[in-house]
Amino acid sequence: MSEITNIQTKIYEIRGQKVMLDFDLAELYEVETKVLNQAVKRNIKRFPEDFLFRITFEEWMNMRSQIVTALPIKRNISAMAYAFTEQGVAMLSGILNSYRAIDVNIAIMRTFVIVRQNALSHNVLIEKLSALESKYDTQFKNVYDAINFLLQKDRQTTSQNQRKRIGYKNS
Repeated sequence: MSEITNIQTKIYEIRGQKVMLDFDLAELYEVETKVLNQAVKRNIKRFPEDFLFRITFEEWMNMRSQIVTALPIKRNISAMAYAFTEQGVAMLSGILNSYRAIDVNIAIMRTFVIVRQNALSHNVLIEKLSALESKYDTQFKNVYDAINFLLQKDRQTTSQNQRKRIGYKNS
């Protein structure tokens, strides 16, 4: 699996934002989660709420139930994971200065760009499908109306042209 594909599997959507969790970032940076979180705490002023937040227990359980294989089973639930937005990950580059951290940050930023481009192209496709759907819905409605008109006309002429029955009649 390529590095970008590997990183894409570690981007989650929480609270309507694309985020990466502290333990995934620690794995990519090849440091312990505890070390990463200590560096963040020492520089907490660099991480406002729109860069970094703690996930709730409910969010954690929801993620585990949806992506069981992607998330580690063992986790200290007394301290929920930090979720880093794209800006938070970028800010990490300012506090982690190893060569590995620099390379990983570049790969992560490229991955976020790809994810954003995919989302935009997905929206464009949805818009195009909606336009086609409304165009063809109108055309199909016209066809259905014409068929129904012909069926109604056929029923009317059939009922008008029916002959009187001869013979035994049920009352």
